[in-house]
Amino acid sequence: MRVYELAKELNISPAELKNRLTEFDIKINSNFQQVDEAVERKLRGENLGATDSHKDDGRRTGRRTKDSGGPGLTVIEIPEVITVKEFSEAINVPATDIIRKLIVIGEMATINMAISTESAVVLGEELGYEIVIAEPEDEEELDLEGPEGPPMPRPPVVTVMGHVDHGKTSLLDAIRETEVTAAEAGGITQHIGAYQVSHKHHKITFIDTPGHEAFTQMRARGAKATDIVILLVAANDGVKAQTLEALDHAKAAGVPIIVAINKIDVEGANPDRVKQQLTEHALIPEDWGGDTIFVEVSAKQRTNIDEILETINLVSEVEELTAPMEGKARGVVIEAQLERGRGPVASVLVQGGTLKVGDVIIAGSTMGKVRALVDDHGKHHPKAVPAQPVEILGLGAVPAAGDDFMVVSNEKQARQIVEDRSERAEALRRGAAPTVHGLLERIREGEVEELRIIVKADVQGSVEALRESIEKVQREDVRVTVIHQGVGAVSESDVMLAAASQAIVIGFNVRPEPKAKAMAEKESVEIRMHTIIYKAVDDVRNASVGLLKPQMEEIEVGRVEVRDTFKVPKIGFIAGCYVVSGEINHKDKVRLVRDGVLVHDGKLASLRRFKDDVPSVKTGYECGIGLVDFQDIKVGDVLEVYSHVEKARE
Repeated sequence: MRVYELAKELNISPAELKNRLTEFDIKINSNFQQVDEAVERKLRGENLGATDSHKDDGRRTGRRTKDSGGPGLTVIEIPEVITVKEFSEAINVPATDIIRKLIVIGEMATINMAISTESAVVLGEELGYEIVIAEPEDEEELDLEGPEGPPMPRPPVVTVMGHVDHGKTSLLDAIRETEVTAAEAGGITQHIGAYQVSHKHHKITFIDTPGHEAFTQMRARGAKATDIVILLVAANDGVKAQTLEALDHAKAAGVPIIVAINKIDVEGANPDRVKQQLTEHALIPEDWGGDTIFVEVSAKQRTNIDEILETINLVSEVEELTAPMEGKARGVVIEAQLERGRGPVASVLVQGGTLKVGDVIIAGSTMGKVRALVDDHGKHHPKAVPAQPVEILGLGAVPAAGDDFMVVSNEKQARQIVEDRSERAEALRRGAAPTVHGLLERIREGEVEELRIIVKADVQGSVEALRESIEKVQREDVRVTVIHQGVGAVSESDVMLAAASQAIVIGFNVRPEPKAKAMAEKESVEIRMHTIIYKAVDDVRNASVGLLKPQMEEIEVGRVEVRDTFKVPKIGFIAGCYVVSGEINHKDKVRLVRDGVLVHDGKLASLRRFKDDVPSVKTGYECGIGLVDFQDIKVGDVLEVYSHVEKARE
């Protein structure tokens, strides 16, 4: 065992271990030098880590302590996140030497990749330096003022979740239209991601965003934006995969769940079947002896809408929801976008304190001064209190949904915090995202690795099936983790998450958006597309065990837009197309993509210019295209024409 490894095991610094080894007349010249097994056993028997455990934090992390370091070491202070290049410049040692030494201790790195503080400490000591990690000025230490005053009752914040076709939008519309006041009825309603209604003098805030994505995204960022979840299930359709996903997210968040059984007025409605299905997932109705409130509603007929609102008020009373009303506001971003004429606009939910026009705020890694606070009816407000959703105008850039926001004293303080956050985010993005191929090389080096996966699929059922199958692919030295999953095309945000997390994107029956594809090439993010689940799983499994087979490299030949469709007797539908890029050949394969989702993958049946069959059509020309055994072509569809070339893996 090497010196640095034994020191780590004994919870002492390499310098102290080298001092102890001199008692055995052993001269240690390097932290990478091997220690004799007999000496190892002797040192373990002395239990050095127990007697010196109080020194552990300082030595293991590299932060300076009273006893840290060794005689003759030069003290160098470095930031918490540092790249190989920056570290080499700090200690005046060539970067190539640093990389070589990192390889010896099992850490693969390039010149622009960040290294761990532990490795920096070991390497520094090896080269005659005591490395001290600079304590970043924590935001909590900046004397930031926040909400103050006694907690006061506040409205509940409710999120409606469930299967995509079970009537979420209809229910929210029914609630809104039923409870909107006469004074507001003439106003222009705009979507700001959340809105408030008033029921019997009690206000209720509803978050009106794509349920699963927004809810999960906010929770992933540490924001508890929801107090109550309404789980919506259609009485005629029953519990679906997305219903169970929503239920899992609600349970993980630890918030009360109210079940709304919708569409009780349609043919085939069976509320008891829904109750029976949910009892299998620990949601037992009150009238069956459980503690979950079930409400049967019809959003279309406005049936029992009052009962839903009464139930929300009842649950919120039991929960005793409160927040401080005074002081500088804090909260969470629900939605954000760039709007023409208005600039960056963020829909936020105030969670504590009072937000006022003129306040300097930070939202994620952006800042600004509040120019206006606008509610969902377009009405301007001078201030916003807890559980009140408003749009903020005045930010310098668009924050991300789920980002926290807070009011600070002045712009100087805001800039300092934003710069610190941006630097940390940039440091995390340094270094290329790994490829499956790069993973194999690192496995061969004997490292313990985590392969992070982002899963995108055409439907939620496929997402769940793929995620569960992938997570079963485990080995002692390779841990496979799905860090994000979703429905729809691979987007720019997926690629950015992969780049920041060093993850690989696996898509099933979907395609990357053109901008996402370009960004993936720029950020060196690997996107792997599949149309058969077991092949996607095999791909991950083969990578983890080092059995990579030759791959079929896909070459995109051309991209075509469908601008019209024609029905030709005895032939079927023909698409009137425009070749946006590349050159298409009648022998090439083609996939039809609609709204980012793969609809069909097959071959060209015909390729025509006017009435003549042609072998190929170039960029900028119009043509007629027919597909083999496929007729469902619509205006706006995109045809991706491609071919395959076998390529040996490196």
